[in-house]
Amino acid sequence: MDVDLIFKIAAIGIIVAVLNQVLIRSGREEQAMLTTLAGLIVVLTIIIQEISDLFHVVKSVFGL
Repeated sequence: MDVDLIFKIAAIGIIVAVLNQVLIRSGREEQAMLTTLAGLIVVLTIIIQEISDLFHVVKSVFGL
């Protein structure tokens, strides 16, 4: 696991948290929920890509 991946996920989390608080305080709870959901989808996409790369490496190491 690369440290850049952790920083990227943390940055997305901080940005989503700030946007969420700003939108909630301005009375836009629906947009805040959609922002949180979009951030979750982005992070899950990044994690799925990393897991896919891990499986490709494991397959190449064991010659499967």
